[in-house]
Amino acid sequence: MTSHPPDADPEANETEESVELRAASQADLLSVFRIEKSAFPQPWPFSAFERFLGEPAFLVAVRGPEIVGYVVADVTPNYGRDIGHVKDLAVRPDARGAGLGRRLLSQAIRRMAADGATLVKLEVREHNDPALALYRDEGFELLRRVPGYYEDGETALVMVLDVDEWFDAQ
Repeated sequence: MTSHPPDADPEANETEESVELRAASQADLLSVFRIEKSAFPQPWPFSAFERFLGEPAFLVAVRGPEIVGYVVADVTPNYGRDIGHVKDLAVRPDARGAGLGRRLLSQAIRRMAADGATLVKLEVREHNDPALALYRDEGFELLRRVPGYYEDGETALVMVLDVDEWFDAQ
């Protein structure tokens, strides 16, 4: 496995309202939960976010004093081919369209790679076109469809990314 730097963020640039990506803390969780409720028809409960505190790839995007997005991801050991899992990613509606989702995803992949992941997977709603476009653009490929995965009956697409191939494409 190739070693990759966890904190390089090539998409970061200085703007008038620069956004910092950093590890999530307990103090961030209420803001994260509010974004979750605004972004998803079936939001995670608050306690789900508490369980992931301390994971290297639970990151928040901070603009000024406000949390404007987050990603929750972790790594599971798998017989020498550890698997990263992007569990949740959202950007506040008024902060969308500025590439924050891409920056959060990219940094989470880097952190999972530093933690040993050689493959990253995620599940996404079949009709979540903006998320699908982002994931495909980043190199995720469809592994399988899971009909009825979501509580409302919508199909999930399970997508995977080879980490070394992703780094090679950067």
